[in-house]
Amino acid sequence: MREEDLDWAVYRGIPETGSITVEDLVAVTGIEPGAVTASLERLERYLLIRQAGETVRLLSIQESLIECQCRHTNDDLPFVIENGVIRAKGRGE
Repeated sequence: MREEDLDWAVYRGIPETGSITVEDLVAVTGIEPGAVTASLERLERYLLIRQAGETVRLLSIQESLIECQCRHTNDDLPFVIENGVIRAKGRGE
């Protein structure tokens, strides 16, 4: 299966609201755990999902846009986003 098709199948297995564990996602999609994990890494890199431990959820359009803007903006932003929480940067960062 192509990576794009795999990623789409994994993405569609994540509920629109709420979250799902990786184990349950493997069961829902029927895809082997290693392939699901690789797909989740790509989807997170593409700013489509957020994974916290064993739990996965979809990012909203707004979250995805903010993450994208932060990633592609100069490093002089006065804040960072960590695990969905906006934090002010310290003076030494």
